[in-house]
Amino acid sequence: MFLGHVVSAQGVHVDPKKIEAARTWKTPENVKELQQFLGFSNYYNRFVPQYAKLAAPLTNLLKKNTPFKWEPKHQEAVEQLKQALTSAPVLILPDPERDYVIEADASNQAVGSVLMQDQGNGLQPITYLSKNLHGAELNYQIHDKEALAIIIAFKAWRCYLEGRRTTIYTDHCNLKHLKTQPNLSRRQVRWIDFLETHFHYDIVYKPGHKNKADAVSRPAHVAAIQDLSRD
Repeated sequence: MFLGHVVSAQGVHVDPKKIEAARTWKTPENVKELQQFLGFSNYYNRFVPQYAKLAAPLTNLLKKNTPFKWEPKHQEAVEQLKQALTSAPVLILPDPERDYVIEADASNQAVGSVLMQDQGNGLQPITYLSKNLHGAELNYQIHDKEALAIIIAFKAWRCYLEGRRTTIYTDHCNLKHLKTQPNLSRRQVRWIDFLETHFHYDIVYKPGHKNKADAVSRPAHVAAIQDLSRD
């Protein structure tokens, strides 16, 4: 047991006591209680594929000059986060001697990714990452949003990825040709320079319905239905 996590030979999972706390957490009735719930759930965000997107209605409620008015969308967000926490997967521990796989995806409002390895039992998650887009990022073309998902992942997991070969799966076909496309923007040049300077990587096209990280940028109920349809 370590800081609310259980570490075993299988990997890392959420402390069962914390899972029970999430399951029985009462609906927030004011800003302070909402902050407490989000603080608790955010601590375990790496176990939740869609965390940023799921939490967005709640974090928006904490914005300056926003009245605390509880609506069905807020209750739905709480229930979805509680469900995600109580069904959180076991995350394997990274093996520094093995190569990595990243699946990345973007929607209009969010980007997400999952870091994985095959340690003999097929690809298994090491950690998840998601981020809501803000400001100028919201105006990026979808090509750049998909590329941004990759850049954010490499920056977050740089300590793992430097010195190892990484395969990137994306559901945006044009990203396969990111380095060779004509008329690169300054932003794209900076991104390519960052990747080329620090990492060994390959970009592979993988249709969205086969992409684990695609769940990060899809609405939760759609992701659940599509994931079930693949079983």
